Amino acid sequence: MGRTVTIAAAQLNQWALDFEGNTNRIIESIRIAKERGATLRCGPELEIPGYGCQDHFLESDLYLHSLECLAKILVHPDCQDILLDIGIPMMHRNVRFNCRVICLNKQILLIRPKMFLADDGYNYRESRWFTPWNRPQHVEEYYLPRILQDIVGRVKVPIGDAVISTADTCFGAETCEELFTPQSPHIGMSLNGVEIITNSSGSHHQLRKLDTRIALIREATRKCGGIYLYTNQRGCDGDRLYYDGCAMIIMNGDVVAQASQFSLNDIEVITAICDLESVRSFRSPPSRGLQAIQAPTYQRIETPFSLSPKERIMDRDHKPTPPLEKIRLHLPEEEIALGPACWLWDYLRRCGGVAGYMLALSGGIDSCSTATIVFSMCRLVIQAIKDGNEQVASDCRRLCALEDGAELPKTAEELCGKLFHTAYMGTKAASSPETRKRAVELSKRIGAYHTDLNIDTVVKALTDMFTLATNFMPRFRSQGGSGAENLALQNIQARLRMVIIYLFAQLLPTVRGRRGGGGLLVLGSANVDECLRGYLTKYDCSSADINPIGGISKTDLKRFIKWAQTEFDMPVLEEFLNATPTAELEPLTETYVQSDEVDMGMTYDELSVFGRLRKIDKLGPFGMWELLVQTWTHLSPSQVYEKVRRFFYYYGINRHKQTVLTPSYHAEQYSPDDNRFDLRPFLYPPLNFAYQKIESALRLIERNGEQKEGKTE
Repeated sequence: MGRTVTIAAAQLNQWALDFEGNTNRIIESIRIAKERGATLRCGPELEIPGYGCQDHFLESDLYLHSLECLAKILVHPDCQDILLDIGIPMMHRNVRFNCRVICLNKQILLIRPKMFLADDGYNYRESRWFTPWNRPQHVEEYYLPRILQDIVGRVKVPIGDAVISTADTCFGAETCEELFTPQSPHIGMSLNGVEIITNSSGSHHQLRKLDTRIALIREATRKCGGIYLYTNQRGCDGDRLYYDGCAMIIMNGDVVAQASQFSLNDIEVITAICDLESVRSFRSPPSRGLQAIQAPTYQRIETPFSLSPKERIMDRDHKPTPPLEKIRLHLPEEEIALGPACWLWDYLRRCGGVAGYMLALSGGIDSCSTATIVFSMCRLVIQAIKDGNEQVASDCRRLCALEDGAELPKTAEELCGKLFHTAYMGTKAASSPETRKRAVELSKRIGAYHTDLNIDTVVKALTDMFTLATNFMPRFRSQGGSGAENLALQNIQARLRMVIIYLFAQLLPTVRGRRGGGGLLVLGSANVDECLRGYLTKYDCSSADINPIGGISKTDLKRFIKWAQTEFDMPVLEEFLNATPTAELEPLTETYVQSDEVDMGMTYDELSVFGRLRKIDKLGPFGMWELLVQTWTHLSPSQVYEKVRRFFYYYGINRHKQTVLTPSYHAEQYSPDDNRFDLRPFLYPPLNFAYQKIESALRLIERNGEQKEGKTE
């Protein structure tokens, strides 16, 4: 063992614009890091204002308040004698930058602006608010605002792409997106002898994404060697993204510490003891030396502070942290159970004056999945209370409107009974006894407060009003009506369900005698594929306050329900898995039961493929057809064309619905969500140019096929 350092990575559940709360969590994480012997602490990206402030980053007030919070951190007694890497937006020469402030004992050693901004246009638009520091190894002077001059005792500090040289090692910082770029800053820093590199992130949860992130982080030191601190925000900070934590400390390619990915803890700090001599030994190959001598030089900001003890003391209690035997990775089914559940809890506890959630429970797998995720949320809350999480206990007491001294709920079912309300809204003609039964049994199993009702009288009142006004009585197709009549009668039911569910959401807490008033937040339950194709009625009960499954495919939801059936001990879920997906808006007959997939003309699995090819692979009709002809060999080229054309037709005519979609938990790369996320027009022409090109290619395929047959004969 050589010279050891104890370092800390803090992941925090920050809330956009919650300056006071964010600052307190930062200070508490520093206190915990020091308590565990750490001499370096790194926190999430833009941790002072919160990452998701979006266009608030254009406001001068935000920069003022962030500086005020930084001043509070600098002078706080718990924030001394430890090297701090803190995320904050700063303005320099009237230009806004996403920065790291490296500070020590009331001194700002360096302001390090982000060099490569996250700008995929889907979830991140950092260049809308910030300018990248496109000047590698360039450092200049930053004039401190007066609020900091008296604390620091200086007027100017360095700003730019530099590193910190301590008495025993060298430390550098990169920020989030910089890790994912081909020529990451950590490569040049490592070649310049930087032994410890921090990366502060605001990285969101997405199904099956974490393993990719871990691979990149490990690769950062597998070739270059060194110690890498990765930290990330966690929680819902005010938008549809859930930041999924999973802070890590990696040394020479090995993960030595890993934080949880999903948790209700607002503050989580991981530490590791690392041996600097192991880094130096790892970097001994001559080929590395040849590249290092040619690498550009970083300016080093010097400080006499030492991260390691002054003397090399052999202490068996202070030995280096060994590599983890196994890195924790959740199954996609677990991710669905945990990510949206944590997001729902944050949303509920941070939304003032509400009493819980309300869901239209149809008896189908989508609303079943939403209800099961809420039950998962209640399981997490109960477990956190048992683990002694005082913040969760306090939030739970407030949300349940418990009187002082009253006992907190002891089971997830008991908590569901207080916070979760469901309603089955059927009609005598279209709703089956099976769906009604499933809704009742599921709500009973999870303990939700359930209401069972028919809406026939309300539907009849509307149709009678229309008939009175127009002297025309609309009929379903099965009754001899036209397609327009059939659709209108379905939409009446769908939209009435939205109105009724909001009525119940506002008044059920009063009906139940809840203290202090407050209504319920309405949950949507349209999956990502229905949203993508527009297989929903505009302003129906898919219109809600938030939607926990709006970014999850039907395929993944089925896997989740099958998993939850065993993991949550819910045998009733088997019935949902075996049921045919149906909107139950048309009358049932002996020969006809409405089916989603028949109505859509494509399966949910096919919809997922279309969604990924359109959004992730960025393919239009012709490109999509070309690729699917090669992969969907169970269909003829012309059958593939019909499916592709049908998808784009319905995507185009229903695109306007996506401008008003309920804000959804983001879980898939092809999530349409609303037009803030999916930046495409909502008025489409017929895509005849692409279709003609496909038809021309089809004719060529057919001629080639005929020629081959002729040669065979």
